[in-house]
Amino acid sequence: MKTNLIRIGAALSAVLVAAPAFAQDLTFWSWRQEDRAAYETFIDTFETANPGITVKFETFEAANYNTILSTALAGGVGPDVMMVRAYGGLENVASAGYLEELTTASVPALADFAAPAIAAESMRSDGKLYAVPFASQTQLVIYNKALFDANGIAEPQTWDELKAAAQKLKDAGVIPFANGTATAWQNETVTFGLGSSLMGKDFYDALMAGEADFTDARFTGALGEIAAVAAEYFPDGFIGLDYPSAQQLFSSGMAGMFIGGSYELATFKTQNPDIELGVFAAPGKTAEDAKLVGLYFDGGYAANAAGANKEASVKFLNYLASQEFGQAFANTLNNISTIPGVTFDNPLLAEVNDLNKSSIPYLMLAHFRYGEPSGSVLIQGEMQKLFAGETTPEAIGEALTTGLAAWYEPFQK
Repeated sequence: MKTNLIRIGAALSAVLVAAPAFAQDLTFWSWRQEDRAAYETFIDTFETANPGITVKFETFEAANYNTILSTALAGGVGPDVMMVRAYGGLENVASAGYLEELTTASVPALADFAAPAIAAESMRSDGKLYAVPFASQTQLVIYNKALFDANGIAEPQTWDELKAAAQKLKDAGVIPFANGTATAWQNETVTFGLGSSLMGKDFYDALMAGEADFTDARFTGALGEIAAVAAEYFPDGFIGLDYPSAQQLFSSGMAGMFIGGSYELATFKTQNPDIELGVFAAPGKTAEDAKLVGLYFDGGYAANAAGANKEASVKFLNYLASQEFGQAFANTLNNISTIPGVTFDNPLLAEVNDLNKSSIPYLMLAHFRYGEPSGSVLIQGEMQKLFAGETTPEAIGEALTTGLAAWYEPFQK
């Protein structure tokens, strides 16, 4: 009997030595309901490497996520770790003191992230970082390679070549662009996915330096060109065409091009596994003009400043900042990870990543969603009116500049 007790005691001692001092159960919130299976796989990898820490992934409806998150954090019942938006969406949460400040001491991998990615998850007032950036998105033109090849169309190098390609598709009975503008945010996508090269980097630089506003002819001229292309080459009745219907027009092969984000690529392949896709930056007026895509950072991973499991939360953030995670993220979700050193098995993603080297920020999201009225809300409504023939590009420039002057100081001069 004594021998058995000794053996049991030894076994218990071994278990206590091997086990962590206490288990830590983290909650992890997200708006990415469609990515649940992928994240649960990522979490399994983390939990295997970190026995004693478990992570419960919870998702919420995307449109109301910020409100749900802010309400929970204000009530002291928020998650340990959470996805947060970038730019103005981040500031709404970080400025209230809900997020743990991150540094290269707490998350060393952050030292190697690109400066624009870090800036997207930092407060403008003090430059402090509050989230690990997780993805970039690119606004560009996606096209159906089979339809381009069947009609002898090459990727256009000038605005006139873009219109000629659209006309060839139209003459062949193919809808040139699938886009509709009934879903408000698509108006913004069309504007900067099609018009960034026409506006040009010089306009962007002047705007950021306070030397130009939205009445600038480089901006209003681009809006006029976009509206003309939409009137001629978008589907009949495109003003009443919503986003899911536009996606179906393209993925079914009824349309040759779609102005959208790199996030569309996985969706189109899911909707039609046989479709062969290509991408290009919508060109400027001449072949010499820089071909620019609109680039933005989609969000980040943050820790609750008042969380009970901060040490484990930061450990999880270190995993989410690692190249191991970034590679799995890119391979599984077919998305551009912001983590340095990640490679892209998908050649289309590799091409998008290359196009990102010639870009300007996706303008309203990156710079004009920090106050009310939001630049995104303004451009979406104004472009809808332009497509309907109810306003002019010049009037839009005035409306944007005057509206944003309510909170954007450079326009108040």
